[in-house]
Amino acid sequence: MAGDLQTLLGIDAPIVLGPFGGLSSIALTASVSEAGGLGSFGLYGYSGDRIRETAAALRAATGRPFALNLWLPTGDEVRPDEVDLTAARDAVAPLFEAAGVEPPSLPASFLPSWEEQLEAVWDAAPAALSVVFGVPAPGVVAEAHRRGIRVLGTATSVAEAVALADGGVDAVVASGAEAAGHRVSFLRRAEESLVGTFALVPQVVDAVGVPVLAAGGVADRRGVAAAFALGASGVQVGSAFLRTRQSAASDGHRAALASATDTDTVLTRAMSGRLARGIPNRAVHTIERAGAIAPFPAQNWLTGAFRSAAPHDRDLVSLWAGQAAGLSRQDDAAAVFAELAAGLPR
Repeated sequence: MAGDLQTLLGIDAPIVLGPFGGLSSIALTASVSEAGGLGSFGLYGYSGDRIRETAAALRAATGRPFALNLWLPTGDEVRPDEVDLTAARDAVAPLFEAAGVEPPSLPASFLPSWEEQLEAVWDAAPAALSVVFGVPAPGVVAEAHRRGIRVLGTATSVAEAVALADGGVDAVVASGAEAAGHRVSFLRRAEESLVGTFALVPQVVDAVGVPVLAAGGVADRRGVAAAFALGASGVQVGSAFLRTRQSAASDGHRAALASATDTDTVLTRAMSGRLARGIPNRAVHTIERAGAIAPFPAQNWLTGAFRSAAPHDRDLVSLWAGQAAGLSRQDDAAAVFAELAAGLPR
C-alpha cells in the first residue's frame, strides 16, 4: 500500500507534513516536499488572494508536489452579529493587558467564505487538497479529480474514516488522540472521539479500501515503523516538524516542544472554542479559570488579537503540541525527514 500512496501523490516517500493553521511556513512546506515527502500548508482564515499568493510562493520554492489544507464548514460557526462576547472579553482582558493592546472591534466576518477559499485552491492547483472537520461534498471531490487534484480526508474514528472513503477521498488520515492541535471530529463530539493512534489505525485500515496515513504520536523512526506494522500506508507528522527552525513557530514554542514530557499536554477549548491539544500556559489557565469561552470561531478571533500582538511570548500564544512532542529532537526539517525515513519498510 505504501507504493500506492507514493504513486497517488507523486512523492518519493510516504511522509506527509501535518498542516498547521497559523504556523505553516513556505520554508517548511517546501523542505518536506524537496526531501521527497508531501509538504502541506494550512490555510485556516486565509482569503482567496492570500491563498493564491501562498501557492505562488510555494511553487517558487519547490517544484515538487504539495498539499493545501482547508477546514470544511460544519454549520455551527457563529457570526459576529449573533454572538455576545461580553463574558469572553472579560475573561481575556488580562491577556490583552499583558500584550499591550486593546480588544478589537467586531469584524464584518470572522472567516472568509468557503466558496472563496475553494475557488482559490482550484486556481492554485496543488497536488492534493486535504480537508478537516468533515466529508467534502461530492461536487468538490469530483471537481478536484477533474483537475487532477487528490483529496485527503481526516478521521478521528472508524465511522468517520468510512464516511470519508464512501465520499470518494483518495486517502484517509487517521488522527489519533495523541496528535497536536485541533481534534477534527465531525460525527460525534470531539470529547467522544478520543481514540488513540494504535487503536485507531488498524481498525481504519480494516474498514476502508483507500490508503491510510497514521497521525498522532509519530515523531521518529520508531513511530513510522509502528505505523506500518499497524497497516498504514504512510504517516502524517506534526510536532517533530513544528519544532524545526523552518516552521513559523516562535522560539518559545519550539523550546516548549523540545522540553515537553509525555504528560505536559492538555485538551482545551480555551484558545479557539474547539477542542485542541497543546501545552497549557498563562492564556489557557486564565481563560479556563474564568470559565467563559465563546463559540468557534469567535473565540479564535478574540484570542488571535492578543496572540498576534505578542507572537514571541509563550504565555500568550497557542502552544500546539502532541503527546510525543518530547521526541522532537531535531531543529532542521531535513534531519527530521531523514530520521522518519529511516523507519520506512525496506
